[in-house]
Amino acid sequence: MASPASLLATRIAYGARQLPRVAWYMGHGEIMRRLSKAVRERDGANARPRAHTDRPVPERTRLYRDMAALFRQDLANVESGIYPLPTDHDGSLPALIERSRLFFADLPDVHRRRERRLNREVLNEATHGKRPTYYLQNFHFQSGGWMTEESAQRYDTQVEVLLNGSANATRRQALPPLHELFAGRDQRRLRAVDVGCGTGRFLDCLKQAWPRLPAVGVDLSESYVAEARRHLKRWCWIDVVVAKAEAMPLADASQDAVTSVFLFHELPPKIRRAALREFARVLKPDGRVVIVDSLQTGDEPDYDGMLELFPQNYHEPYYVSYLQEDFAGLAAACGLRHLRSSNAFVSKVMVFEKL
Repeated sequence: MASPASLLATRIAYGARQLPRVAWYMGHGEIMRRLSKAVRERDGANARPRAHTDRPVPERTRLYRDMAALFRQDLANVESGIYPLPTDHDGSLPALIERSRLFFADLPDVHRRRERRLNREVLNEATHGKRPTYYLQNFHFQSGGWMTEESAQRYDTQVEVLLNGSANATRRQALPPLHELFAGRDQRRLRAVDVGCGTGRFLDCLKQAWPRLPAVGVDLSESYVAEARRHLKRWCWIDVVVAKAEAMPLADASQDAVTSVFLFHELPPKIRRAALREFARVLKPDGRVVIVDSLQTGDEPDYDGMLELFPQNYHEPYYVSYLQEDFAGLAAACGLRHLRSSNAFVSKVMVFEKL
């Protein structure tokens, strides 16, 4: 059992790492809101009508309270020995500033697409047929969709701004279900795949907890895979490949764990089902699937209005169907059993095992 002095040191170190990140990204969010307000005032009557909902929308104080609860849980996991004191590996200050520059530089184009409801600029002669049509969109109305190097460099800033600096803490909530599975086992003999790995942030969390665990990241974007490889170059026993969630280059029953973070709300219903079948195919008997994604309708009733507003403000074409999706039923049809779900701020953690 850790001594009081050791616990205090851990809490101080945790706060010293997390509080500046939260302040940094919340500051970005405040600047973005002010810029958006100024643009809407400039456009006046020509501005697109504001998004609307009749459902409850939480006050900002409620959001901050629930976000604080997420960070307390994150710290409790560290103190329980589930994973070490996290290092977010955000890079140097010049790198952070450059990513911020890219983020703010894209906001005028994001606004233009939002006002004009433009979301197919990614689908062109150069990309047609090279990726599934559902993927070739300007998700979040951002430039390049998920296809360009600049998009990959902006992504981590975008998602942290959206989640007020809590994105990595949210990702780490996938680690406790894996700890239950991996505890007492030789990590070198285990296998894990992270599907829709993006820039590799969750894989970084995974390797901090189990540095000798052989792991694979799968993503459809060559640019994001390249960014992930740069981000993960400190780690051994890891590979990142370009592939579909619904067709992975992995053998049957080869993985002890399959994880997916912030992916399923961006998949069409048909592809969600295909992806879960693929997860079940590559998973060993008694292996685990851990999915971290947005809350769904009814998970936190006071948030239902905010969930309804999200796809109105961001291009998320499959989000409405995601909100009503029955993941326990989908999993059962694939030979997976739903073990539990738990909320993590504006996200949820869903845990399944292979029968």
